[in-house]
Amino acid sequence: MSNNEIIVHCKDLGKKFGDYWAVSGLDLTIRKGEIYGFLGPNGCGKSTTIRMLTGLLTPTTGKVEIMGKDVAQHGEALKSNLGYMTQKFSLYGTLTVLENLEFVAQIYGLANKDAKVRIQELLDEYQLEDKKDVLADSLSGGQKQRLALAAAVIHKPYLLFLDEPTSAVDPENRRAFWEQLFLLSAQGTTILVSTHYMDEAERCHRLAILEQGVKRADDSPSSLMENLKVHVCEISGEEVSVLKKPLFDIPNVISVSQIGPRLRVLVNKHEANPIDLLKNTVGEAFDVDFTRPNLEDVFVTSTGRGYAELA
Repeated sequence: MSNNEIIVHCKDLGKKFGDYWAVSGLDLTIRKGEIYGFLGPNGCGKSTTIRMLTGLLTPTTGKVEIMGKDVAQHGEALKSNLGYMTQKFSLYGTLTVLENLEFVAQIYGLANKDAKVRIQELLDEYQLEDKKDVLADSLSGGQKQRLALAAAVIHKPYLLFLDEPTSAVDPENRRAFWEQLFLLSAQGTTILVSTHYMDEAERCHRLAILEQGVKRADDSPSSLMENLKVHVCEISGEEVSVLKKPLFDIPNVISVSQIGPRLRVLVNKHEANPIDLLKNTVGEAFDVDFTRPNLEDVFVTSTGRGYAELA
């Protein structure tokens, strides 16, 4: 990504409900054409943030600028530049695919002639031509997802918000959906997508990890993995599960997780000789070596106990 035009900017953004801060002290800068991801567990503030960015919620602190304009002051004028796809399918199940797209085109004020051309483009692009006369309620999960995305981009928005858009579809449809997002990005659309899938987060150009409404990390997935504050080690052998508790008890061991017949162990980088440290505990019957970091390691060290111990 080489475009430096800032599409989304906010500083010290926060939202308080009663005595609870759903989002606190959030700074964001998102540039044109980026696919920017929010990764975090349910309740971490992803949806609240998206609603503030779109103007659906008024922030308690801070302000949001979209394309250089304050959302609080210019929200109505900005709407024609924004697209929004919710986690739950929100189109009309008793209307056909074509009727849904015609209705959304009217909402966005497309002239009849322009709407007809644009709808045909979307039916072809999102493989919905043969489903155009089918009721939306009768579509599969993947087809509903494609219809929802088509509706969200019918007016060619500059900025597209996607709130956990793939939570109800299978891996194949998720992969196809992301190919569509990369096409939109290449055409200059800026995309902000929330997810709790690690593989989706790794596809983003840049990524923020949220926990309890606070941003814990913000960078490209590759940079986040390269700059981990831990050594990533792997232990293999017979019945590795018996090693979990003694490994957890070692100072500087941040996390122990089992993946098939192996254990993945994160060790604080303050430990100069992590391999020797682990071998002294597991003994000669097990193999211990370094392994490549992944995004789950980033998540573990950016949240919960891992973040607390490394902060």
